[in-house]
Parts: sequence; structure tokens; C-alpha cells
Amino acid sequence: MQINKNPEKPVQNWRFLSQMLFVFLSVWIGIQFHFFVRWLQSGGMAPYVSRPAGVEGYLPISSLMSLYYFVLSGNIHPFHPAGLFIFTGIVGMSLVFGKSFCSWACPIGTISEYIGEFGEKLMRKLFNRGTFNLPKFLDYPMRSLKYFIFAFFAYSIFSMSERALKLFLDTPYNLMADVKLYQFFADISEFSLIVISVLFVLSIFIRNFWCRYLCPYGALLGIFSLLSPYKIKRNVKTCIDCGLCAQACPQRIKVDKVTTVVSDECTTCMSCVDACPVADTLFLENVVTKKRFNKKYIAIAILGIYFALVLIGMISGHWHSKVPPKYYLEYYKDVRSMGHPTKPEDYKGIEIPGRGKK
Repeated sequence: MQINKNPEKPVQNWRFLSQMLFVFLSVWIGIQFHFFVRWLQSGGMAPYVSRPAGVEGYLPISSLMSLYYFVLSGNIHPFHPAGLFIFTGIVGMSLVFGKSFCSWACPIGTISEYIGEFGEKLMRKLFNRGTFNLPKFLDYPMRSLKYFIFAFFAYSIFSMSERALKLFLDTPYNLMADVKLYQFFADISEFSLIVISVLFVLSIFIRNFWCRYLCPYGALLGIFSLLSPYKIKRNVKTCIDCGLCAQACPQRIKVDKVTTVVSDECTTCMSCVDACPVADTLFLENVVTKKRFNKKYIAIAILGIYFALVLIGMISGHWHSKVPPKYYLEYYKDVRSMGHPTKPEDYKGIEIPGRGKK
């Protein structure tokens, strides 16, 4: 048995590049969307900058509604079509390779991960110990919070009929959801800033606090990940019980105590596999076919699923919003007072030439 005390971490190198790619894309989309909003603020007088379709990736609730509407009607809603394909790509990644979006692509997950690593170094330097782990009697109830949050949204959406979904998706509120999200951060309130600051501080001392306890997106992907055929497996015969895999796991899964990692918290980051000093002791396996997946190709496989579905949206002509820019200008005038539809008059649809009044 050959033991490598300083194993290379090839997967983590590729994962870092993947994370940086999505951070770059998010920044690029954010900058372009900023100039689009400036064009709206100028009343169309500033140079026109097109609205980037990728911003719809930050509208998961609207995207889930669009997906459910597509399932019920067979139609792709024209307001935020890119969101539907981005959302489907993310779910596709999770169905095949577990909650991989969280560790390979999600910008918030990336920020949370590196805040956690900073916290580990800070705690060891100041107090000669790692970050805090909540005791089980707190950890399990806290982890359920994200599922309660997701359950609220899921019930609200899946209890809607096709007609109700269409009425909501057609509203100016849904059309301008991305602009309202931009304004939330551009003109952030003192209370919201305090909440974000508290989450930031908590993430330093309790690793992945937001992702582990509060992220409803993570809850949804965690459910899908349990259906994934690919799981981390441990060869008990060659394992030397060094515990390095468990130490490397950012989700604090006790990889060294199980034969197969079956957890809604596992993000298939492969940190445990890279940390293992004994070759072929930890590996990714299809639990149905019993075939191992070569970790050299994990990055290609995970990102390939996501970008394949995004490419389908682009090629099919269902990527950019079908709403002409003049409608954004029209509804931007009232965007600050625009609230979630509650009254019948709030559901008055947007009339677009060639589409008809909805």
C-alpha cells in the first residue's frame, strides 16, 4: 500500500478555476446590468446597453415558476426565458453529480467557502483552534431552517394553477424583478446591511453558515442530490483511518466513518478524495452501475451538463427576453412603488405586440 503524505489536489485546482469562471461571469453580468439600469434611469437618453439575459440566474423563484408553468402548459414564458434554462442546468447538475452547483459554480457558495477558510486561519492564529461546530441538538434543527424556507416557496408555487401562474408571470412585477433586486442592493437599507453583516461575521466563526442553515436553493438541490447516482465511496480495506478526508470536508461530513457518502450536504467538491493519502481509497462511483468515475473528467462532466442546457436555450431562441426595451422604460417609472401582486388589478398583464394582451 503506497501512502502519499502530501497528495496532489488536481480536482481542487480545476474547481478553483470553475469558481473563478462563474465569479467573473457574475461580475461581467452585473456590470452590464448596471449600465442597463443607468439607461433606464436616464429615461432612454443615455447610450443604450442591452439587458444581459444571464441576470435571470439570480431570480430562482421566478425561474421555478417558469419551469412549473412549462411543465403544465408546454410553453416557455417570454419574460425571463434564460432563467428557466439556467435553473434547469443547475438542477441537472444536482441530479447527476449531487449538490455540485454549490461548490463548483455558485458565486455565493464560493464567497462563503473562502470566508470559511479565512475564518479557519484566523481562529487557528488567534486561538489555536478551528471554526466552531454547533452541537447536534442545535445543528440539526438549524439545518432544517432552509427546508422550511424552501417548503414555503414550493407550496406557494406548486399550489398555483396554470392560469394563476400565467397571471403572475405576465405582471409588470415579474418583468421588473431583476431591476427591483438591483435596487435592493444599490439602495440597501440599514436593516438589510446589518443582516448581511451578521451573516458575514457568523460565516467566519461557523463555516458555511448561510449555505448550511439558510439557503433555500441549497435545500432544493440537496433533495435532488439524494437522487444522484454518483456518490463518494470509501474502500474500507485500504483506508488507514487517518481522518484527513473528514478534516478536508467543508460540510463536516464524517467521510472516514461511512462506506458511501449519502448526505444532502455533500457538494461533490471532491476535497476528501484529493486529501486521501492512499490511492483509490476514496473515489466517485455510480451506485447503480458500480463503475468508478475518473476524477480527471469531473470538471468537464459537471460543467458540461450546465452549459449544454444553457446552450439549448440559446440555440432554440429562448434565451433573451421577448419584451422590447421600451416596456422596461415604461414600467421603470413605477418600479419603486411596485409591490408583490395582491389585488386583482395588480395582475393586469403586459400587452406586447405580436403576443396579445395577457
